[in-house]
Amino acid sequence: MATGLVEPGKLDGIRAVADRYAIALTPTLVSLIDRADPNDPIARQFVPDPDELLATPEERADPIGDHAHSPVKGIVHRYPDRVLLKAVHICPVYCRFCFRREMVGPEGDGTLSPEKLAAALGYIREHTEIWEVILTGGDPLVLSPRRLAAIMRGLADIAHVKIVRFHTRVPVVEPDRVDRELIEALKGSGKVVYVALHANHPREMTQPARAACARLVDAGFPMVSQTVLLRGVNDDPAVLGELMKAFVETRIKPYYLHHPDLAPGTGHFRLDIAEGQKIVAALRGRISGLCQPTYVLDIPGGHGKAVIGENAIHRQGGCYSVSDFRGEEHAYPPR
Repeated sequence: MATGLVEPGKLDGIRAVADRYAIALTPTLVSLIDRADPNDPIARQFVPDPDELLATPEERADPIGDHAHSPVKGIVHRYPDRVLLKAVHICPVYCRFCFRREMVGPEGDGTLSPEKLAAALGYIREHTEIWEVILTGGDPLVLSPRRLAAIMRGLADIAHVKIVRFHTRVPVVEPDRVDRELIEALKGSGKVVYVALHANHPREMTQPARAACARLVDAGFPMVSQTVLLRGVNDDPAVLGELMKAFVETRIKPYYLHHPDLAPGTGHFRLDIAEGQKIVAALRGRISGLCQPTYVLDIPGGHGKAVIGENAIHRQGGCYSVSDFRGEEHAYPPR
């Protein structure tokens, strides 16, 4: 880790965190941190904090039930028409709020061996209901273009798979990695490929990051976003709105805004759901409809996502009452 990012009084606590959880930052990411700001939102996401050792009873090592829905190593089959393919559990950076923090890193679940990858692809081949394969992990774009190309070739002859999606932070934290060789590897299956970018603060959307995303979009890969609503990072409508606008300016469609999961030691990032609903409601009407994410909660135990955004309409007497973005109520007939 770069020097000067941790207060001297916290060093012993940080060492204890490092004994339990993976830590890594890229030079690109370190350059975004304002070292003069003790509450810097970039540092808060990636620089370890002793508070990570404070677990609460409701937190879980596997908060969204990956292991409970893993029929073979590397596959998570939670929804009927799609699976996660977790080929690697290494990341270029490690988010301090990660819901897979017990699984990722050098001591985590590891990279799939050729034999286990073949078994995972065999599962996908046998299950004809699978329409989409989502590569996640870990960050799949840390794999070499050669290994990515091999995975894509493995998916190429599975006719019922139509969509391949990659979940990644690489364009933000290591933008130079998105080069011609990587892009050619992603094209290797002949399938429709989507790329989902994870970013949580507008300062992450630097010009190099936007250029990396432009290379992906210009190569024919539609992009969507994933963001986690985090206390002290983006729990402000102005900050969140600026991030969503940055996505749209970069030709990335805002997709999911995640409520933080119940991962161990992440309580200092979580906010009340009612607070989140209020923030999301403040976006409505104030920024373009193109910029509106869907606020979701992954139900603990692997029961899938639930949309938890503010309900703007409710039954009142013989008709409905609808609230506008200013919070004013309006009557609407039942039919």
